[in-house]
Amino acid sequence: MSSLATLLPLPVLFFALGGFAAAVRSDLAVPEALARSLSLYLMMAIGLKGGFAVAASGATPGLWETLLGGVLLGLLLPIPAFFALRLATRLDRATAAAVAGHYGSVSVVTFAAAIGVLQAAGVAYEGFMPAVLAAMETPAIITAILLARLGAGGRLPLAKLAHEVLLNGSVLLLLGSFLAAWIAGPAARPGLAVFLDGLWTGVLCLFLLEMGLVAVRQLRAGGARLEPALIAFGLLMPLLGAAGGWLVGTLAGLSPGGVGLMTVLGASASYIAVPAAMRLAVPQADAGIYVTLSVAITFPFNILVGIPLYLRAAGAIG
Repeated sequence: MSSLATLLPLPVLFFALGGFAAAVRSDLAVPEALARSLSLYLMMAIGLKGGFAVAASGATPGLWETLLGGVLLGLLLPIPAFFALRLATRLDRATAAAVAGHYGSVSVVTFAAAIGVLQAAGVAYEGFMPAVLAAMETPAIITAILLARLGAGGRLPLAKLAHEVLLNGSVLLLLGSFLAAWIAGPAARPGLAVFLDGLWTGVLCLFLLEMGLVAVRQLRAGGARLEPALIAFGLLMPLLGAAGGWLVGTLAGLSPGGVGLMTVLGASASYIAVPAAMRLAVPQADAGIYVTLSVAITFPFNILVGIPLYLRAAGAIG
């Protein structure tokens, strides 16, 4: 039972509960304002935890290597994703580029769920990993735009795009919280113990309950538009990204917990920062495809199957 609890901790079980509730058409719902508040809490808590950990540890071996590897991974992953989509599916160039961008970026909630599994197993990881998460949010957006514009005309509103990408709320809160905790130092952490530790599991359970509801309802609404090749892509592309993340973490010399989180980051797909940027930069792309694929196919796969697989591959659990 303890092994099962490690692989399926309480937050993951609440994700399954949300999916079941949506599948049986229950009227269970999480108010939108509350869901947004939960998301803000998770991003702030992850940033604060990382900042305090880095401040406490002093030297941070592997930080710059991991940051550089993460950024390169984000820039490069959309390229094979784009060509695979163009060869195997009927997607137009713009939509294929937008989908590819999602799979080069990262998911904060998938990262948070992986942290939950590591904490349940008592496995430590490098405190700077939230900074790597923040750095990997945006490089894929640049690659996706270049892939969409290649061979296509039209001007790109660079100022608006830069504002959307660099000042995206999730990125700003994550990095800002990380830096604030780093500057404040370990002495400030005890005053936030209830906020960071006491609330963490409950908030994560409630947020993943809401994500389970969203994933199944999104699949019901847009699933008919996903051809089999697209569904296969949504299940296989995370494995390629995970391999890249594992390689980056291993070469950077991270601990098993750090390699596991890097593997999870490589496998995850964005559904917050990238959709917002794609709506602005590539408005002709089909949002019904890239949002449904990321939220309803890849996210559940990563939460229910991928995270235990990636952490085992990294030697972090099991």
